[in-house]
Amino acid sequence: MTLPRHRSSAVPLFWLYVALIVYASLYPFTGWRVPGVGPLDFLIVRARGWTPFDLVSNLFGYAPLGFLLFVALVRSGRSTGAAAWTAVAAGTLLSLAMETLQNYLPQRVSSNVDLILNALGSALGVFVGVVLDAHGGIERWQKMRDRWFVARSAGGLALLLLWPIGLLFPTAVPFGLGHVLGRIQPLFAELLQDTPAEGWATEWAAAGTAHAESVTLAPATELSIIVLGLLAPCLVAFTIAVPGWRRSALVVGAALLGIVATTLSTALNFGPQHALAWTTAQAIQGMLVGIAAAGLLSLVPGRVAAGFGLITLTALVMLVAQAPADPYFAQSLQAWEQGRFIRFHGAAQWVGWIWPYAGLCYLLARLAARDPGR
Repeated sequence: MTLPRHRSSAVPLFWLYVALIVYASLYPFTGWRVPGVGPLDFLIVRARGWTPFDLVSNLFGYAPLGFLLFVALVRSGRSTGAAAWTAVAAGTLLSLAMETLQNYLPQRVSSNVDLILNALGSALGVFVGVVLDAHGGIERWQKMRDRWFVARSAGGLALLLLWPIGLLFPTAVPFGLGHVLGRIQPLFAELLQDTPAEGWATEWAAAGTAHAESVTLAPATELSIIVLGLLAPCLVAFTIAVPGWRRSALVVGAALLGIVATTLSTALNFGPQHALAWTTAQAIQGMLVGIAAAGLLSLVPGRVAAGFGLITLTALVMLVAQAPADPYFAQSLQAWEQGRFIRFHGAAQWVGWIWPYAGLCYLLARLAARDPGR
Protein backbone atom coordinates (compact mmCIF):
# COMPACT_ATOMS: atom_id res chain seq x y z
CA MET A 1 0.00 0.00 0.00
CA THR A 2 1.37 3.44 -0.97
CA LEU A 3 0.34 6.54 0.98
CA PRO A 4 0.55 10.17 -0.18
CA ARG A 5 3.75 11.99 0.73
CA HIS A 6 3.76 13.43 4.25
CA ARG A 7 6.38 15.05 6.46
CA SER A 8 6.74 12.36 9.10
CA SER A 9 8.04 12.63 12.66
CA ALA A 10 9.59 9.21 12.01
CA VAL A 11 12.34 10.90 9.97
CA PRO A 12 14.00 12.91 12.79
CA LEU A 13 13.38 10.05 15.20
CA PHE A 14 15.12 7.62 12.83
CA TRP A 15 18.23 9.77 12.48
CA LEU A 16 18.39 10.38 16.20
CA TYR A 17 18.09 6.64 16.82
CA VAL A 18 20.93 6.01 14.37
CA ALA A 19 23.11 8.48 16.29
CA LEU A 20 22.24 6.82 19.59
CA ILE A 21 23.05 3.35 18.23
CA VAL A 22 26.44 4.64 17.07
CA TYR A 23 27.06 6.15 20.49
CA ALA A 24 25.99 3.05 22.40
CA SER A 25 27.96 0.74 20.08
CA LEU A 26 31.25 2.66 20.22
CA TYR A 27 31.16 4.04 23.77
CA PRO A 28 33.53 5.02 25.43
CA PHE A 29 35.36 6.03 22.19
CA THR A 30 38.80 5.57 23.79
CA GLY A 31 41.75 3.24 23.24
CA TRP A 32 41.43 2.94 19.46
CA ARG A 33 44.04 0.54 18.05
CA VAL A 34 44.65 -1.61 14.99
CA PRO A 35 43.42 -5.16 15.74
CA GLY A 36 45.61 -8.20 15.23
CA VAL A 37 42.94 -9.80 13.06
CA GLY A 38 41.16 -8.83 9.89
CA PRO A 39 38.29 -6.38 10.36
CA LEU A 40 35.77 -8.87 8.98
CA ASP A 41 37.17 -12.02 10.60
CA PHE A 42 34.39 -11.89 13.20
CA LEU A 43 31.98 -13.00 10.49
CA ILE A 44 33.49 -16.49 10.42
CA VAL A 45 35.00 -16.78 13.92
CA ARG A 46 32.96 -18.51 16.58
CA ALA A 47 31.21 -15.87 18.66
CA ARG A 48 31.96 -15.29 22.33
CA GLY A 49 29.53 -16.49 24.96
CA TRP A 50 26.30 -14.55 25.33
CA THR A 51 23.57 -14.20 27.91
CA PRO A 52 19.79 -13.99 27.55
CA PHE A 53 20.11 -10.26 28.23
CA ASP A 54 22.49 -9.93 25.27
CA LEU A 55 20.00 -11.82 23.12
CA VAL A 56 17.07 -9.59 24.06
CA SER A 57 18.96 -6.29 23.92
CA ASN A 58 20.53 -6.96 20.51
CA LEU A 59 17.31 -8.29 19.01
CA PHE A 60 14.98 -5.58 20.24
CA GLY A 61 17.55 -2.78 20.15
CA TYR A 62 17.36 -2.58 16.36
CA ALA A 63 13.60 -3.15 16.07
CA PRO A 64 12.72 0.57 16.49
CA LEU A 65 15.29 1.42 13.83
CA GLY A 66 13.65 -0.84 11.25
CA PHE A 67 10.18 0.32 12.22
CA LEU A 68 10.99 4.04 12.06
CA LEU A 69 12.73 3.81 8.69
CA PHE A 70 9.91 1.72 7.22
CA VAL A 71 7.28 4.20 8.40
CA ALA A 72 9.32 7.17 7.17
CA LEU A 73 9.74 5.61 3.71
CA VAL A 74 6.10 4.58 3.41
CA ARG A 75 4.86 8.02 4.43
CA SER A 76 7.25 9.63 1.94
CA GLY A 77 5.50 7.77 -0.88
CA ARG A 78 7.56 4.55 -1.20
CA SER A 79 5.79 1.25 -1.78
CA THR A 80 5.50 -1.18 1.10
CA GLY A 81 7.86 -3.71 -0.49
CA ALA A 82 10.58 -1.19 -1.33
CA ALA A 83 10.33 0.40 2.11
CA ALA A 84 10.57 -2.99 3.84
CA TRP A 85 13.65 -4.18 1.95
CA THR A 86 15.38 -0.83 2.31
CA ALA A 87 14.77 -0.70 6.06
CA VAL A 88 16.05 -4.25 6.67
CA ALA A 89 19.13 -3.62 4.51
CA ALA A 90 19.87 -0.32 6.26
CA GLY A 91 19.64 -1.89 9.71
CA THR A 92 21.89 -4.78 8.67
CA LEU A 93 24.50 -2.50 7.10
CA LEU A 94 24.52 -0.21 10.15
CA SER A 95 25.08 -3.21 12.41
CA LEU A 96 27.86 -4.50 10.14
CA ALA A 97 29.55 -1.08 10.32
CA MET A 98 29.29 -0.98 14.12
CA GLU A 99 30.59 -4.52 14.59
CA THR A 100 33.50 -3.78 12.24
CA LEU A 101 34.44 -0.60 14.10
CA GLN A 102 34.27 -2.44 17.42
CA ASN A 103 37.34 -4.39 16.27
CA TYR A 104 39.33 -1.22 16.90
CA LEU A 105 38.07 -0.72 20.47
CA PRO A 106 39.68 -2.85 23.19
CA GLN A 107 36.59 -2.66 25.40
CA ARG A 108 34.22 -3.94 22.73
CA VAL A 109 34.02 -7.34 21.03
CA SER A 110 32.73 -7.86 17.49
CA SER A 111 30.31 -10.75 17.12
CA ASN A 112 28.58 -12.39 14.18
CA VAL A 113 25.78 -13.38 16.57
CA ASP A 114 25.20 -9.71 17.42
CA LEU A 115 25.11 -8.90 13.70
CA ILE A 116 22.51 -11.61 13.04
CA LEU A 117 20.40 -10.52 16.01
CA ASN A 118 20.57 -6.88 14.97
CA ALA A 119 19.49 -7.79 11.42
CA LEU A 120 16.64 -9.88 12.80
CA GLY A 121 15.70 -7.00 15.07
CA SER A 122 15.50 -4.66 12.09
CA ALA A 123 13.36 -7.22 10.28
CA LEU A 124 11.12 -7.53 13.35
CA GLY A 125 10.55 -3.76 13.40
CA VAL A 126 9.79 -3.80 9.68
CA PHE A 127 7.37 -6.70 10.17
CA VAL A 128 5.46 -4.70 12.78
CA GLY A 129 5.34 -1.78 10.37
CA VAL A 130 4.12 -3.97 7.49
CA VAL A 131 1.34 -5.42 9.63
CA LEU A 132 0.25 -1.94 10.74
CA ASP A 133 0.35 -0.70 7.16
CA ALA A 134 -1.64 -3.67 5.89
CA HIS A 135 -4.37 -3.01 8.45
CA GLY A 136 -4.43 0.72 7.77
CA GLY A 137 -2.71 1.65 11.01
CA ILE A 138 -0.31 4.17 9.45
CA GLU A 139 -3.11 5.82 7.48
CA ARG A 140 -5.29 6.00 10.61
CA TRP A 141 -2.41 7.57 12.51
CA GLN A 142 -2.16 10.26 9.82
CA LYS A 143 -5.88 11.00 10.08
CA MET A 144 -5.68 11.19 13.87
CA ARG A 145 -2.63 13.43 13.64
CA ASP A 146 -4.52 15.76 11.29
CA ARG A 147 -7.33 16.03 13.85
CA TRP A 148 -5.03 16.66 16.83
CA PHE A 149 -2.11 18.63 15.39
CA VAL A 150 -1.49 21.38 12.89
CA ALA A 151 0.51 20.93 9.68
CA ARG A 152 4.33 20.81 9.88
CA SER A 153 4.30 19.32 13.35
CA ALA A 154 6.81 16.49 12.80
CA GLY A 155 9.61 18.09 14.82
CA GLY A 156 7.35 18.89 17.74
CA LEU A 157 5.93 15.36 17.80
CA ALA A 158 9.45 13.95 17.79
CA LEU A 159 10.34 16.11 20.80
CA LEU A 160 7.24 15.00 22.67
CA LEU A 161 7.96 11.32 22.00
CA LEU A 162 11.55 11.73 23.22
CA TRP A 163 10.69 13.52 26.47
CA PRO A 164 9.75 10.41 28.52
CA ILE A 165 12.82 8.59 27.16
CA GLY A 166 15.03 11.34 28.57
CA LEU A 167 13.40 10.87 31.97
CA LEU A 168 14.59 7.24 32.07
CA PHE A 169 18.13 8.40 32.78
CA PRO A 170 18.43 9.37 36.48
CA THR A 171 17.93 13.07 37.21
CA ALA A 172 18.92 14.99 40.31
CA VAL A 173 15.38 16.43 40.54
CA PRO A 174 12.21 14.90 39.01
CA PHE A 175 11.66 16.21 35.46
CA GLY A 176 14.97 18.11 35.67
CA LEU A 177 16.31 17.40 32.18
CA GLY A 178 19.35 19.21 30.81
CA HIS A 179 21.74 18.51 33.70
CA VAL A 180 24.75 18.54 31.38
CA LEU A 181 27.13 21.24 32.65
CA GLY A 182 28.67 19.12 35.41
CA ARG A 183 29.30 16.33 32.92
CA ILE A 184 30.74 18.57 30.20
CA GLN A 185 33.29 20.31 32.43
CA PRO A 186 35.46 17.20 33.07
CA LEU A 187 35.17 16.28 29.39
CA PHE A 188 36.50 19.68 28.33
CA ALA A 189 39.33 19.40 30.85
CA GLU A 190 40.29 16.02 29.36
CA LEU A 191 40.06 17.22 25.74
CA LEU A 192 42.18 20.31 26.44
CA GLN A 193 45.03 18.44 28.13
CA ASP A 194 48.48 19.40 26.81
CA THR A 195 47.10 22.60 25.26
CA PRO A 196 47.52 26.25 26.31
CA ALA A 197 43.98 26.15 27.72
CA GLU A 198 44.64 23.15 29.98
CA GLY A 199 45.03 25.23 33.15
CA TRP A 200 41.83 27.17 32.56
CA ALA A 201 39.83 24.04 31.73
CA THR A 202 41.11 22.19 34.81
CA GLU A 203 40.26 25.11 37.09
CA TRP A 204 36.81 25.43 35.51
CA ALA A 205 36.08 21.73 36.03
CA ALA A 206 37.36 21.83 39.62
CA ALA A 207 35.30 24.92 40.40
CA GLY A 208 32.19 23.26 39.01
CA THR A 209 32.77 20.12 41.07
CA ALA A 210 33.39 22.10 44.24
CA HIS A 211 30.26 24.16 43.67
CA ALA A 212 28.12 21.07 43.08
CA GLU A 213 29.41 19.40 46.24
CA SER A 214 28.98 22.46 48.46
CA VAL A 215 25.59 23.80 47.34
CA THR A 216 22.31 22.50 48.71
CA LEU A 217 19.34 22.98 46.45
CA ALA A 218 16.74 25.22 48.08
CA PRO A 219 13.21 23.77 48.36
CA ALA A 220 11.84 26.64 46.25
CA THR A 221 14.40 25.91 43.52
CA GLU A 222 13.58 22.21 43.55
CA LEU A 223 9.88 22.99 43.33
CA SER A 224 10.51 25.36 40.43
CA ILE A 225 12.47 22.71 38.52
CA ILE A 226 9.63 20.21 38.88
CA VAL A 227 7.03 22.76 37.75
CA LEU A 228 9.10 23.95 34.78
CA GLY A 229 10.14 20.41 33.84
CA LEU A 230 6.51 19.34 33.50
CA LEU A 231 5.35 22.59 31.93
CA ALA A 232 8.00 22.53 29.17
CA PRO A 233 6.67 19.56 27.11
CA CYS A 234 3.13 20.87 27.50
CA LEU A 235 4.11 24.22 25.97
CA VAL A 236 5.89 22.45 23.11
CA ALA A 237 2.68 20.49 22.54
CA PHE A 238 0.56 23.67 22.52
CA THR A 239 2.59 25.05 19.60
CA ILE A 240 1.45 22.18 17.38
CA ALA A 241 -1.86 21.06 18.96
CA VAL A 242 -5.24 22.14 17.67
CA PRO A 243 -6.87 24.50 20.22
CA GLY A 244 -9.61 23.05 22.39
CA TRP A 245 -10.08 20.05 24.65
CA ARG A 246 -7.25 18.16 22.97
CA ARG A 247 -4.71 20.42 24.64
CA SER A 248 -6.12 19.55 28.05
CA ALA A 249 -5.86 15.86 27.14
CA LEU A 250 -2.21 16.39 26.19
CA VAL A 251 -1.53 17.94 29.62
CA VAL A 252 -2.97 14.88 31.33
CA GLY A 253 -1.01 12.62 28.99
CA ALA A 254 2.25 14.46 29.70
CA ALA A 255 1.72 14.14 33.45
CA LEU A 256 0.98 10.41 33.18
CA LEU A 257 3.99 9.79 30.92
CA GLY A 258 6.21 11.74 33.32
CA ILE A 259 4.98 9.72 36.29
CA VAL A 260 5.46 6.39 34.52
CA ALA A 261 8.94 7.24 33.17
CA THR A 262 10.21 8.64 36.48
CA THR A 263 8.81 5.69 38.42
CA LEU A 264 10.45 3.24 36.00
CA SER A 265 13.76 5.11 36.25
CA THR A 266 13.64 5.00 40.06
CA ALA A 267 12.81 1.29 40.02
CA LEU A 268 15.73 0.56 37.68
CA ASN A 269 18.15 2.55 39.82
CA PHE A 270 17.13 1.62 43.35
CA GLY A 271 14.97 -1.48 42.97
CA PRO A 272 11.22 -2.05 42.47
CA GLN A 273 10.54 -1.63 46.18
CA HIS A 274 11.67 2.00 45.92
CA ALA A 275 9.89 2.78 42.64
CA LEU A 276 7.71 5.50 44.21
CA ALA A 277 10.40 6.99 46.45
CA TRP A 278 10.52 10.06 44.21
CA THR A 279 6.89 10.97 44.99
CA THR A 280 7.72 13.28 47.87
CA ALA A 281 5.40 16.04 49.03
CA GLN A 282 7.57 18.49 47.10
CA ALA A 283 7.30 16.46 43.90
CA ILE A 284 3.53 16.07 44.17
CA GLN A 285 3.10 19.77 44.88
CA GLY A 286 5.29 20.66 41.92
CA MET A 287 3.31 18.37 39.62
CA LEU A 288 -0.01 19.86 40.70
CA VAL A 289 1.26 23.40 40.16
CA GLY A 290 2.70 22.40 36.78
CA ILE A 291 -0.58 20.79 35.67
CA ALA A 292 -2.55 23.85 36.77
CA ALA A 293 -0.19 26.24 34.96
CA ALA A 294 -0.30 24.09 31.82
CA GLY A 295 -4.09 24.05 31.95
CA LEU A 296 -4.22 27.85 32.00
CA LEU A 297 -1.63 28.24 29.24
CA SER A 298 -3.51 25.75 27.05
CA LEU A 299 -5.87 28.61 26.21
CA VAL A 300 -3.23 30.84 24.59
CA PRO A 301 -2.44 30.85 20.84
CA GLY A 302 0.34 28.59 19.62
CA ARG A 303 2.78 31.43 18.94
CA VAL A 304 2.28 32.79 22.45
CA ALA A 305 2.80 29.26 23.82
CA ALA A 306 6.12 29.14 21.95
CA GLY A 307 7.20 32.37 23.66
CA PHE A 308 6.27 31.03 27.08
CA GLY A 309 8.07 27.81 26.18
CA LEU A 310 11.31 29.67 25.49
CA ILE A 311 11.10 31.36 28.89
CA THR A 312 10.27 28.07 30.62
CA LEU A 313 13.11 26.08 29.02
CA THR A 314 15.65 28.84 29.64
CA ALA A 315 14.70 29.01 33.31
CA LEU A 316 14.77 25.21 33.54
CA VAL A 317 18.32 24.79 32.24
CA MET A 318 19.56 27.63 34.46
CA LEU A 319 18.05 26.09 37.59
CA VAL A 320 19.07 22.52 36.73
CA ALA A 321 22.67 23.69 36.36
CA GLN A 322 22.58 24.56 40.08
CA ALA A 323 21.58 21.05 41.15
CA PRO A 324 24.15 19.64 43.61
CA ALA A 325 26.03 16.35 43.30
CA ASP A 326 23.76 14.27 45.50
CA PRO A 327 25.59 11.07 46.63
CA TYR A 328 22.65 8.82 45.77
CA PHE A 329 22.37 10.50 42.36
CA ALA A 330 26.08 9.91 41.76
CA GLN A 331 25.67 6.28 42.81
CA SER A 332 22.82 5.76 40.36
CA LEU A 333 24.89 7.33 37.56
CA GLN A 334 27.72 4.93 38.31
CA ALA A 335 25.32 2.00 38.16
CA TRP A 336 24.07 3.11 34.75
CA GLU A 337 27.54 3.65 33.31
CA GLN A 338 29.29 0.56 34.69
CA GLY A 339 26.54 -2.03 34.89
CA ARG A 340 24.03 -3.49 32.48
CA PHE A 341 22.43 -0.10 31.95
CA ILE A 342 25.35 0.71 29.64
CA ARG A 343 23.11 -0.85 26.96
CA PHE A 344 20.71 2.08 27.35
CA HIS A 345 23.31 4.62 28.49
CA GLY A 346 23.63 6.48 25.21
CA ALA A 347 19.93 6.74 24.40
CA ALA A 348 18.50 7.93 27.70
CA GLN A 349 21.50 10.03 28.76
CA TRP A 350 21.85 12.03 25.57
CA VAL A 351 18.12 12.56 25.17
CA GLY A 352 17.94 13.83 28.76
CA TRP A 353 20.89 16.13 28.19
CA ILE A 354 19.88 17.70 24.90
CA TRP A 355 16.07 17.73 25.15
CA PRO A 356 15.73 21.25 26.65
CA TYR A 357 18.23 22.68 24.18
CA ALA A 358 16.56 20.95 21.25
CA GLY A 359 13.27 22.35 22.52
CA LEU A 360 14.70 25.87 22.58
CA CYS A 361 15.93 25.54 19.00
CA TYR A 362 12.60 24.13 17.86
CA LEU A 363 10.54 26.89 19.48
CA LEU A 364 12.82 29.56 18.04
CA ALA A 365 12.38 28.01 14.59
CA ARG A 366 8.59 28.02 14.95
CA LEU A 367 8.57 31.65 16.00
CA ALA A 368 10.82 32.57 13.06
CA ALA A 369 8.80 30.62 10.49
CA ARG A 370 6.54 32.67 8.25
CA ASP A 371 4.14 29.76 7.94
CA PRO A 372 4.28 27.97 11.29
CA GLY A 373 1.57 25.55 10.25
CA ARG A 374 -1.32 27.16 12.10
